[in-house]
Amino acid sequence: MKEKLDSGELTSEAIVLDCLERIKARDGRIGAWKFIDPDYALRQAVALDNMPNKGLLHGIPIGIKDNLDTIDMPTEYGTSFYPDFQPTKDSATVAAIRDAGAVILGKTITSEFAGPYPGPTLNPHDTSRSPGVSSMGSAAGVADYMIPLANGTQTGGSVIRPAALCGVYGYKASFSHLDATGIRHLKKSIDTLGHFARSLDDLELLRCVLTGTTFEPLNSGDVKNPRIGICKTDQWHAAKPETIKMIEACHSLLNTSGSTVDEIELPASFSKVMERSYDVIRLKEYLEAHGNDIEHHFEKFNPWFKEAFKQARQYSENDYIEALEEAESLRMELRIIFKDVDILITASALGEAPKDLTNIENHNFNYLWTLMYTPCVNIPAFNGPNNLPVGLQIVGPQDQDRRTLEVSGWVDQTIANYYDMYPVSLYQ
Repeated sequence: MKEKLDSGELTSEAIVLDCLERIKARDGRIGAWKFIDPDYALRQAVALDNMPNKGLLHGIPIGIKDNLDTIDMPTEYGTSFYPDFQPTKDSATVAAIRDAGAVILGKTITSEFAGPYPGPTLNPHDTSRSPGVSSMGSAAGVADYMIPLANGTQTGGSVIRPAALCGVYGYKASFSHLDATGIRHLKKSIDTLGHFARSLDDLELLRCVLTGTTFEPLNSGDVKNPRIGICKTDQWHAAKPETIKMIEACHSLLNTSGSTVDEIELPASFSKVMERSYDVIRLKEYLEAHGNDIEHHFEKFNPWFKEAFKQARQYSENDYIEALEEAESLRMELRIIFKDVDILITASALGEAPKDLTNIENHNFNYLWTLMYTPCVNIPAFNGPNNLPVGLQIVGPQDQDRRTLEVSGWVDQTIANYYDMYPVSLYQ
């Protein structure tokens, strides 16, 4: 798309019109969008078609998760507390996207304050199933071809899990790799930005915009015999049969690809940190981020938040400091593990998208990596027994984001070449 826009073969207006037609046809059922102003989107596109190239995203439409402030569109944070709230400035990530020439198409739906409580969006592959939370609108919009790019945030698994359930490429950055300045209600020690696309190169394109670096397409040909660790984590007991089958298939095919593949069993300390410290950090920072809203709107919060605030008040400041120290100690242990492997492979979700649209799953393969500050990538390489996506998660060393995307491309291409199809049906 970028090449065709740059050459004049395509116009931004034509792309935006196509997106708007798809949204009109499909969003009544999917519910990916919180705010759309078609006329404003087209005015942006026409203006960009008639000006010199502004940057890497010139003329490309993008969806913005509705917990990120936009100066020209309302931001409601997935709540009833902020009806039609109009921020006075963009979040830093939105400003960078706008400066790079993107068309801000609209705001995608998020769950309340980007928390783990389910929201109204449905999975575009099967509307009886969940698209994941909290970046649900962004993932569903990209998956359903309503938009080529969208962004998200992750406190637990809010980028990687929706990418997996909706069957798109997703990238959660290393902690603080992408600028979180201006995000209201930020959990300061854990919230991380990410985004969704239908190719790994598009993930890298947006990453370069947000880091101010020069874009070069990912070249998986530069990856030679990567050292791969299969890391099931202590959540493996909850994995669905299709996920077990996917990891077994990857272990087998990657062993024949010239790479070194080993099972990595994390020390018990990694399970211990998730027993308490993750929640201490997350819930204490939720309490801090929402102090004003708790004071004025407590009864309007969803049940999960009410219980989370109650639990957070049981933790002392010393509990919080000890939890932060324990997490940082584990990050140092993980750096040692990454001396022997280039990436870790694990699941992105328990399995195919669940049919339960109201409950929060007790187990997942995301929280640990968010706490460890690592870059994570979902590749939509497999389908399960209902022909629905089963996501494979690639985890790289902290601050090795481009390299992690590049090795993810190698894994993705290796899977496609081995099976001569994409995505691969695990039950064919």
